[in-house]
Amino acid sequence: MTVPTDATVLASSPALAPLLARGALLSPFRRPRPDAGFPRARLVLPGVRADRARLAAYERVCGFPAGDGTLPVTYPHVLGFPPAMALMSRRDFPLPLLGLVHTSIEIERHRSLAASGTYELTVHIAGLVPHRRGTEATVVTEVRADGGLVWESRSTYLARHRTTAPPPGRSTPPSPGLPPAVTEWRLPGGLGRRYGAASGDRNPIHLHPLTARLFGFPRAIAHGMWTVARCLAEHGTPEAAFVRAEFRAPVPLPATVTYAADGTRFALLGGGERQRLHVLGEVRRLNG
Repeated sequence: MTVPTDATVLASSPALAPLLARGALLSPFRRPRPDAGFPRARLVLPGVRADRARLAAYERVCGFPAGDGTLPVTYPHVLGFPPAMALMSRRDFPLPLLGLVHTSIEIERHRSLAASGTYELTVHIAGLVPHRRGTEATVVTEVRADGGLVWESRSTYLARHRTTAPPPGRSTPPSPGLPPAVTEWRLPGGLGRRYGAASGDRNPIHLHPLTARLFGFPRAIAHGMWTVARCLAEHGTPEAAFVRAEFRAPVPLPATVTYAADGTRFALLGGGERQRLHVLGEVRRLNG
């Protein structure tokens, strides 16, 4: 294992509960701004293996094929979530962990990852940028096997606060229209608890209406990573794949949603006459 000079090697995957508690305690004291300092360290977690029982639970709740011998394309995000939380719960991370919104994810999978494989994970924060609604942080996760990069992702997380500065040099191209509807899914009220148990992400906004109301949500909301995982389970991905998904609006639970897709695009829409766009994404062959 070659370790960068700015890396910290972890002996084991951090426990999420104390990290979330520490982040919650520090959140009221954060003063988010795009020019703030942030942790520059890279956390390296060697010898990572998927727990087969939790992997099976994840496959069931997200709709991936069970026991096909490979990790779902989104599962390395689950493996990298504890070290990412270790960085974002540090005292020198300037954004409050409570209320942080996952706004997008990009994934590059260079080849399939064996479910029985052993991997090295590296997580670091790439930077902070202004957003029209606050400040956004980018968290990068890399997975290596036999010294080679096999999977990587870039997740953006938004801390909402008052801002007057427009984002520099960023524009959103017009959407070419949504893909056609394929099927409807009925999401139960306990979906957040099921996904939280499988993934380890037990953010209170996903677990119960009472805890969600503490953060301004009238009902519990589905995990953003569940929505994109469920869409990809339905859509399918090439072995070497590029995935991008934007989380446009939360999905309140319970809910009826519409999955829409064409050759490369997918979307998740709310039910009813006014179909609110929850997720918009694309999946294509890497370098294709």
